[in-house]
Amino acid sequence: MKKLLFTGLFAALIVACFAQKPYKVVFYNFENLFDTIRNPEIYDEEFTPEGPKKWNTPKYTKKINNLSRVLFDIAAINKDYPVVIGVSEIENRNVMEDVIATPKLAPANYRIVHYDSPDARGVDVAFLYRPDVFKLEGSADIPVRIASLPNWRTRGIVTMWGTIDDEPFLFMVAHWPSRLGGQAASAFKRNAAAEQMRAIADSELKVNPATKIVAMGDFNDDPTDESVEVHLGAKAKIKELQPGDFYTPFADMLKAGLGTLAYRDAWNLFDNIVVSENLATGSAGKLKLVKDPYKKTKFYGNIFKPSYLIQQEGQYKGYPLRTFVGNNFQGGFSDHLPVFIYIAK
Repeated sequence: MKKLLFTGLFAALIVACFAQKPYKVVFYNFENLFDTIRNPEIYDEEFTPEGPKKWNTPKYTKKINNLSRVLFDIAAINKDYPVVIGVSEIENRNVMEDVIATPKLAPANYRIVHYDSPDARGVDVAFLYRPDVFKLEGSADIPVRIASLPNWRTRGIVTMWGTIDDEPFLFMVAHWPSRLGGQAASAFKRNAAAEQMRAIADSELKVNPATKIVAMGDFNDDPTDESVEVHLGAKAKIKELQPGDFYTPFADMLKAGLGTLAYRDAWNLFDNIVVSENLATGSAGKLKLVKDPYKKTKFYGNIFKPSYLIQQEGQYKGYPLRTFVGNNFQGGFSDHLPVFIYIAK
């Protein structure tokens, strides 16, 4: 009883140390959030009523409400909607409009930053943001290019910039190329995407070293892989950071056996949020990366993993509860778990 009382008092004291509620920044792979309408310009036949998945309005509505529930429950952690939410695997802006129009998310008054990508399947990345906190100043879609593959196209890097509490921020969200053809054979594509994100960050920091940068996405690589460690240049230890460096708070979580997606009974952590040194250490301004103030943890990153997001039985017991297994509708959420960080003064 005394231990429980102490724990409660400790948590209350930590929260009281913040002049305001800490801000949450989230990334979530929505896993094939397609509408039901055939688009002849992309390969979306699979997700139509006539396709093999028999994708129809009831299934689509179930998916929309499921995703809304997850984001609402992340908001409920501290009774405050996330300030920025990066997403991947969405077909178009319309599906994002449907997500934020749900009763659970409508009170947040989210705005959308989205660009159609050249991806053959038509899957894009996008941002949701709260205009009452993040004051948007501009956005852009930066293409990922590889000189040796002039005709190759993939999802771009969606960027947006503005201020939070009058401090400059640059957000980037991306869905790096997949491991199709094998991890080693396809690594150069992810390395190129990583280098592109790093170049964007370096360019911004050269103009304004005080800009805090948050890069997120489904990297299709773990935070300990070469693309993240070398080509993006994200370090796993805050004490090793130098001005201009990136910090990945999820590397230690992966080493502890945690992950966001499962494959062949092993966990990977492809979903990542990387922050610039000035945000990780607080070397510029007052806002900085903080650990979860609502529970005791040694990690700066957070994985949202309630039991309802996990398959409870069958062949994939313990895996994230996805929408489909093959063409069989499971009514689940995503094959990825969402991740988030806290930023506070």
